[in-house]
Amino acid sequence: MPRTSHRPATDAASAAAAEAGPTPAARPGTGPVIGRALQILGAFSAQHARLSLSDLARRSGLPVSTVHRMLGELLAWGALERDPQGGYRIGLRLWEVGSLAPRGQGLRQSALPHLEDLCQSTRENVQLAVREDTEIVFLECLGGSNAVPTVTRVGGRLDSTATSAGLVLLAYAPAHVQDAALSVVPPAHTPFTLRDPLRLRRVLAQVRACGYAVSDRQLSLDTLSVATPVLSPAGEVLAAVSLVVRHGSMSTGALADLVRSTSHAVSRALHTSTS
Repeated sequence: MPRTSHRPATDAASAAAAEAGPTPAARPGTGPVIGRALQILGAFSAQHARLSLSDLARRSGLPVSTVHRMLGELLAWGALERDPQGGYRIGLRLWEVGSLAPRGQGLRQSALPHLEDLCQSTRENVQLAVREDTEIVFLECLGGSNAVPTVTRVGGRLDSTATSAGLVLLAYAPAHVQDAALSVVPPAHTPFTLRDPLRLRRVLAQVRACGYAVSDRQLSLDTLSVATPVLSPAGEVLAAVSLVVRHGSMSTGALADLVRSTSHAVSRALHTSTS
């Protein structure tokens, strides 16, 4: 058994200072600099992909003076870039570095041909996700021509209890991870979102017993998803493949058979790539 027109005048002056970069006398120790840079980068999200200087200060929780002192180095290295209106957004250099993450690059490359086969044969949404702590991150999201719209995206994060992929990954996670995930009441995405920890524990036990997870309108009212685990050559759960369809269009048993076949193919591809 397997184990997310013109810049204001107030920003313009600050941005000009930012591009000059911090002076050696003003630069704090390495640790605080790294932490503050990560706070600035963490201010961006799918809903906030472009931020002004004041936005960055507010969302990072740092003083405006600290943010504009650090922006010069982040811009020079390529972690951030400026748009024509003077706003800030994530730079391509950061994307290049992020794409080297082994759980993203190697896993996605091995899985992609099989994900594409499933997407083409069903014309539905096919997704690949991994767990990070108590959340899941989507490495790939493919959509068929007539597939139901979803709220997921490549690189997006979700709480692990709202999706079938998350439930699979949480079911095989260590006990302390499960305890941490179930100690916090998850957001109610829909009236069907599972939020009771005792019920969620029963669901996780059922996932381990049958080998697949179902999310029925838990994330959006018109979707049903089924997910199965992807195993490493050592038999550990590395990821989950999920198939997302319109609620009521297919039985969960039929979906589980399709997804299980794909996840087994991905697991075999991973074994071949490491042998």
